[in-house]
Amino acid sequence: MLGDSLSAEYGLKRGTGWVALLEQRLAAEKIPARVVNASISGETTSGGRSRLAALLAQHKPDVVVIELGANDALRGLPLDVAQDNLSQMTRSVQQARAKVLLVGMQMPPNYGADYANRFAGIYAKVAQAHKAALVPFMLKGIADDADPTRLFQADRIHPTEAAHPMILANIWPELKKLVAPRGSQP
Repeated sequence: MLGDSLSAEYGLKRGTGWVALLEQRLAAEKIPARVVNASISGETTSGGRSRLAALLAQHKPDVVVIELGANDALRGLPLDVAQDNLSQMTRSVQQARAKVLLVGMQMPPNYGADYANRFAGIYAKVAQAHKAALVPFMLKGIADDADPTRLFQADRIHPTEAAHPMILANIWPELKKLVAPRGSQP
């Protein structure tokens, strides 16, 4: 798991974030897997790209979930750079003979419709170009809830503990296709 604060349990009690819930789900479904959460709060696609080679060499994963890009957009970094970084990370993971799941993000409407649409589109472009699995929006049903502040911490950026099972529910269908033993149903 290569992500940012959304996967690093920012502001949460340890063991309550979606990655920890994923470990529990894998065990409950008797899918033999070891989860390495290499997420860092504040991480950008550039930071993830710079750390990826060492992580691949150290852990030799079968599947890598890439949940990065939100901090690039929040900092106003060029979207083409974020897209190139996601593309290079996807290529590196595939060259290491691992499967990739890209986890997409969207920006709040105050960034403008054009910027928000271009940002959201980079995940689909990278996934399509590299035939990688994709979850289009990690916070579906959370950030677009009727009361969008209900499931967020006071900073209005990081989901509450109650939102993390929903995040896993968004990611699990695509991830299960990559980790389930052959012959099992996703």
